[in-house]
Amino acid sequence: MLWDIICIILGAGLVVKGADWLTDGASAVAQRFGIPEIIIGLTIVAMGTSMPEFCVSFVAALKGTPDMAIGNIIGSNVFNALMIVGVGAVFTPITLTRDTVMRDMLTAIVAAFLLAGMIYFDGKLSRIDSIVLFAGFLGFMLYTIRRAKQGKDATTTTTPRMTIPRALLWIALGLAGLVFGSDIFVDGASSVAERLGVPSAVVGLTIAAVGTSLPELATSTVAAVKGQSAMAIGNVIGSNVFNVLFILGICGSITPMTIAGIGPVDYAMLIGSILLLWLFAFTRLTVQRWEGGVLIALYVGYVTYLVFQVI
Repeated sequence: MLWDIICIILGAGLVVKGADWLTDGASAVAQRFGIPEIIIGLTIVAMGTSMPEFCVSFVAALKGTPDMAIGNIIGSNVFNALMIVGVGAVFTPITLTRDTVMRDMLTAIVAAFLLAGMIYFDGKLSRIDSIVLFAGFLGFMLYTIRRAKQGKDATTTTTPRMTIPRALLWIALGLAGLVFGSDIFVDGASSVAERLGVPSAVVGLTIAAVGTSLPELATSTVAAVKGQSAMAIGNVIGSNVFNVLFILGICGSITPMTIAGIGPVDYAMLIGSILLLWLFAFTRLTVQRWEGGVLIALYVGYVTYLVFQVI
């Protein structure tokens, strides 16, 4: 058991650090080739923060634990919307733009409803379902990049931070950390679940979700403390859209999944968490401190419910 716990901690650390290395290296290469900064931010950086969820869910699906794969995505999205935004708002109220509330957040809501509807009625995420999700991701990205290029200068002004050889080394190290870290993490988490009789879905909804959401937690909390509200909330919403449309779109297209351990409460939390966040944001285009406290309390209540379902 001790070794399994060490594997979980070590695997999570490798995954998070690997995503960081990969993002830095890929961004540097993109800058060297003159790719606009706004495009780098919307693609490479956004995907980089979602790589932990992707690798853990992909490995879990390949190893025959689809409940952990889906649970990781649902749990991460719930953690993002409730805990990450809640913690950020408690530090300082988070101000949003109307575009974020009426476009990006609504996209995340539609993605949540789409995923819940696909799985809830037949208990499966088929290859066709996944292709639909991935098509939605491509459409969202093309639309977002087009709007970004129309609204901002498409030239790169930042001096590249590292040479190409060093950037390629960082990319290689990042990929290695993601691959080996996710493999170690899934093995350790699966072993702990088996020893304690905990359903793999619960492990995915809790341990895996929190572990793979560490990059978003760190990025959004620091951004909120520094008063960069747009970055804090944008990182969370972007991650939620990526998690459902990109990650499950890819994973399910390669390995269709049958899900048994995710229940109505989990789907309700997936949809309800982003709906509540949208409601708070829509009223005054601000998530206030007390609203952040409500979000945190709701997440604590959800985790408590999951724990009592096991014991």
